[in-house]
Amino acid sequence: MKVLVLGLGNALMSDDAFGGRAVEELRQRYRFEPLVELVDGGTLGLDLLPFFEGVEKLLIIDALQMQEAAGKVFRLAGEEVPRAFASKLSVHQMGVQDLLAVAELQGNLPAELVVWGVQSASVEMSLEMSPEVAASLEAVVQGVVDELCRWGVDPEKAA
Repeated sequence: MKVLVLGLGNALMSDDAFGGRAVEELRQRYRFEPLVELVDGGTLGLDLLPFFEGVEKLLIIDALQMQEAAGKVFRLAGEEVPRAFASKLSVHQMGVQDLLAVAELQGNLPAELVVWGVQSASVEMSLEMSPEVAASLEAVVQGVVDELCRWGVDPEKAA
């Protein structure tokens, strides 16, 4: 079973860097079996399509716009995901919506799709995430690890 963990966001735009930062934390803290790929997808949009080939389970990590309190953690699954991105859930929603639609047209949309994210407080030009979002990083990383364990992936803690 091939699994893709995909962090999204712009590292120069404060909380929008969340997805990439979460992927970096996962890389530093855990070792994964070869069929698990961790990708900091940045803002690449449709350029990410080749990563979807052969993937059975996709986990996206992203900063979200859910009209909730900054730092609130969300888990969306299955049909919630494309609909949520279609309703401008993310600060780069069109890229994600298009990416998922084209992957589906190509027959490469994974059978299982989960998003772990956090409500952003700021997407202003800054290299620092807001305190509320930074404080949620641990909960999302743990949520991702737990999700992977449910999928039969056994991350090994790094030494």
